Amino acid sequence: MILFNPLFLVVLAICIFVAIRVLLYKTGLVFIVKKWWRAVEDCFHVYQYFKVPEFNESMQENQLYCKVTHYLNSLTSIEDSDFTNLVTGKKPNEIVLQLDPNQTIEDDFLGAKVMWRSEASSQGSNSCRNLVLKVRKADKRRILRPYLQHIHVVADELEQRKRDLRLYMNVDGSSGEDDGFRNARWRPVPFTHPSTLETISMEADLKSKIKSDLESFLKARQYYNRLGRVWKRSFLLYGPSGTGKSSFVAAMANFLGYDIYDLDLSRVKDDSELKMLLLQTTTKSVILIEDLDRFFAEKSTAVSFSGLSNFMDGLLNSCCAEERVMVFTMNSKDQVDPNFLRPGRIDVHIHFPLCDFTAFRNLATSYLGVKEHKLFPQVEEIFQSGSSLSPAEIGELMIANRTSPSRAIKSVITALQTDGDGRGAGKIGRPPRGFETGSRKSGDESGEPGVTFCGEGVNTVRDFRKLYGFLRMRGSKNSQSFDAGSERSAG
Repeated sequence: MILFNPLFLVVLAICIFVAIRVLLYKTGLVFIVKKWWRAVEDCFHVYQYFKVPEFNESMQENQLYCKVTHYLNSLTSIEDSDFTNLVTGKKPNEIVLQLDPNQTIEDDFLGAKVMWRSEASSQGSNSCRNLVLKVRKADKRRILRPYLQHIHVVADELEQRKRDLRLYMNVDGSSGEDDGFRNARWRPVPFTHPSTLETISMEADLKSKIKSDLESFLKARQYYNRLGRVWKRSFLLYGPSGTGKSSFVAAMANFLGYDIYDLDLSRVKDDSELKMLLLQTTTKSVILIEDLDRFFAEKSTAVSFSGLSNFMDGLLNSCCAEERVMVFTMNSKDQVDPNFLRPGRIDVHIHFPLCDFTAFRNLATSYLGVKEHKLFPQVEEIFQSGSSLSPAEIGELMIANRTSPSRAIKSVITALQTDGDGRGAGKIGRPPRGFETGSRKSGDESGEPGVTFCGEGVNTVRDFRKLYGFLRMRGSKNSQSFDAGSERSAG
C-alpha cells in the first residue's frame, strides 16, 4: 500500500519537518501569532507617530534622542525584538543591548501600549537615525506628556548611575576676577575609591539599618515636599582615628551614586564664602566636613559657629539643589555644643569604635579568609583585658602578613599587648560622660558600634535619656547623688 511506501514516508517526514520549521521560524509560533494579532489590532485603531531625530536642524545632538535611547536600552522587552545589538559599555566587561535599525520594541505605560521603532534616514548628504513613537490617538492626550516625563526621569537616573563620580575640593580662586562668588572655587578630581557598604567592616544589623535609611531617603522626595522640608539628610560619624569613618563616606557615595564635596574649613575666609560654597554644590551630592571637633577646639578659621549652623540648617539650604547628604566627622562629641548636634541639624549619629573581638573576627575573615583559628581564644582574652586597636591598624598588620594567617594574627597579638594596652578600657565599666542612652542600638561612646536616628518618628536622644534616667532611679532609690545625675540626664 502507498501508506507504507518508503519513498512516501520520507516525503511525508520532509513535509512535516518543513511545516514545523515554518511555524517555528524566528522566535516560533508565539511570535507569528503575536505579529498577526498586532496587524489585526492596527486595523481597529488609529495611531499617531512622533519622530525623535538623532540630530536637530543645526546637526547638533538631540538630547531627547539620547534620553530615549538610554531608556529603551534599559527595558527588558528589548530582548524580545527581532534583532538586538550587543555592544560594550563604558565600564569594563559591561555588555549593553541596543535596538537594531528598523526594529520595534513595545512598552506599557498607564495601561496603554506604545511602540518604538528605530529607523535610518538621511538629511542631505548626512545620514542619521530616528526613533519613532507609535501611540494610539485615543491614548495620546492621556499619556503622552506623563510618558515623556517618565522617560526623562528614568534616563536621568540611569545616567547618574553610570557616570563617573567626582571628588570636589574647595580652593581659593587664583584668577582674581570678581564673578560674584568672591573667588570661592571647587576643584574636581575623579573619585575612584573602591569602598562599598559590603566591604566596610561593620555589624550586619547596623549596616542593614543604614542601608535601609539611605534607600528610604532616595525615594522620599514627595514626602519631604509634603512636609515642607528641604530634601536632605545629615549624618554625624564619630570615633577615634582609623576606625573607618572616611571609608564609610566613600561607601555611602558609591552606594548613592553621589559626588563628594570635601569642604576644608581652614581654607574658608569667612561666613559669606561658606555660603557661596554651599550655593555652588550640585544636586545628588555628599557634602563632607571632617574633624569638626578640632574646628570647635582650635577655632583656626574665620568661620563662626552661627555661620556653620546656618550652613547646616538655615534658609540658605532651601536655595540650594535638593537631594543632598551632609556628613560631619569628629573624634568625640564631648567638647561639642549640644545645640550643634540637635535633631534637625544632625539626623543620624553613627559611632565608630575601636576594635572588639567581634570586629577582629570580621577583619580576619575579610583580610585573611579565616573564620576560625587556634589563636582566636588568646586574642579574645586580650580584648577582654581592655586592650584594643583601630580597625585601620589591625587591617594594616593583616595586609602586611596576608600570606600567613598565623603570622598575621600573632602580629596583631603583639601590637595589642604593646600599643593597644589600655586603649579599649573605655569599653568596660560605666559609660563615659556624654553617653547617649539606647545602649548598643543607639550607638554610644562605650565602645559599642551603633546608630542613633533623631526625629522623624524614631526615638530621639532626649527620649532615650529620659528612659535611661527613669531606669537608673528605679535601681538606686537610696542614692541621692545618683538620682540627681539621672534627673540631669532625663532633662
